[in-house]
Amino acid sequence: MPWTNNDYPDSMKNLKPDVRDKAIEIANALVEEEGYEDGKAIPIAIDKAKEYEANH
Repeated sequence: MPWTNNDYPDSMKNLKPDVRDKAIEIANALVEEEGYEDGKAIPIAIDKAKEYEANH
């Protein structure tokens, strides 16, 4: 089941809203398109979302 702004992993709860939105988008793509397990997709998505925010 894809994550949404109303239903996302606890590890994303303390992220700034814009970073959390990007992390949700990335995590969903990793799971749906790349076949990642949730436990691996979540930390990668959080790191990539933080990196994205820092560069944009």
